[in-house]
Amino acid sequence: MRNCVFCAIAAGQAPAVIVREWPDALAVRPRSGGVSEGHVFVLPRVHVDNAGTDPEVTAAVMRRAAELMAEVPAANIITSKGEAATQSVFHLHVHVVPRQVGDGLLLPWTPEQTARATARTGEAR
Repeated sequence: MRNCVFCAIAAGQAPAVIVREWPDALAVRPRSGGVSEGHVFVLPRVHVDNAGTDPEVTAAVMRRAAELMAEVPAANIITSKGEAATQSVFHLHVHVVPRQVGDGLLLPWTPEQTARATARTGEAR
């Protein structure tokens, strides 16, 4: 696909720190360094817009992400579909985010995030 940075990475035409390679996917370190130590994203070598586009490709990418997840004691696997769900690069990719107790990284559905949202709502009244 033209102008897709992840396709360019998969083709070896754009720079990236590749952590692991498989015939069907790559694990790449985010340019920003990620949100935790060891944060990577797994992307298919073929262009697929998002996790809902091609279930077979998505399953293969999730399998690869699970292989990486098996190497750490705790982690999140995160992907998004569409702008409303915070997808910003429209090439399927799955984040593997290693976690530690007390790391301060909150997800929208954690009890801490819910408490924060409730507190904001209460303050707005």
